[in-house]
Amino acid sequence: MLISPEQLNGKAGAHADVAAFAMRAVDLSLGFGTNTVLDKVSLDLPARRVTSLLGPTGSGKTTFLRALNRLNDRVSGYRYSGDVLLGGRSIFKNQDLMEFRRMVGMLFQRPNPFPMSIIDNVVAGVRAHKLSPRKDFKSIAQARLSEVGLWDAVKDRLGDSPFRLSGGQQQLLCLARALAVKPEVLLLDEPTSALDPTSTAKIEELIRSLADRLTVIMVTHDLAQAARIGDRTAFFFDGRLIEEGPTEQLFLSPKHPETIRYVSGLSVTAGWVAHTRNGGADGGQER
Repeated sequence: MLISPEQLNGKAGAHADVAAFAMRAVDLSLGFGTNTVLDKVSLDLPARRVTSLLGPTGSGKTTFLRALNRLNDRVSGYRYSGDVLLGGRSIFKNQDLMEFRRMVGMLFQRPNPFPMSIIDNVVAGVRAHKLSPRKDFKSIAQARLSEVGLWDAVKDRLGDSPFRLSGGQQQLLCLARALAVKPEVLLLDEPTSALDPTSTAKIEELIRSLADRLTVIMVTHDLAQAARIGDRTAFFFDGRLIEEGPTEQLFLSPKHPETIRYVSGLSVTAGWVAHTRNGGADGGQER
């Protein structure tokens, strides 16, 4: 008998109501000029869950993720139809992009620290949004850096350039910066693809812990990573959403030929999924 993703993650019964969504795509089509990248995608993204977006290069998953943060808006020729709802309201009707992006944060594939000190990086959004007085900046920085496991490494050099940090540390710094403004949704675009296994494990552990209080939506090419940390998985192919559902179900009982072919590179069994979720699997990278 197969066990559920909730049981595999040690949180059976938690947030069981999938209808409680944080964001919802409704017949969303995206394109640039005459090229349609994504066609009529409808997808509920449950609150306080990790949703993994899978698919081969060119499938449209990253364009979809960027649309959730309205990062495509200024790209030449960009067009869309349909809608994306946040808290039941259209994100495209939100005129305050700065506040919108506070609520929907993003962590990119490669670390992008700002050219300012480590502490100023962490509180950059707090300062810009005037969320707290200056006297609280250091305590905010300490709390967020501690949360991502970076405080001990940087507490004696908060005034240093972030570019002296390793790649993994820079990504953790960027995560601390994103968390400092208390987003409701966190978008991750292959956040560990440029990192070593140790840094990857740290960030995956953080992602799982964050799902207790915010919604995480993550693009990944790493099938094993999706199996380890995704509560739900959506599979994109050729500009279409092919299949979505609980991660275990999508890996063990895919319904569509495209999904079957995509996951067939792995020895996908119930034991493999459980082993992977316990951090014991190697590989799983898209080939």
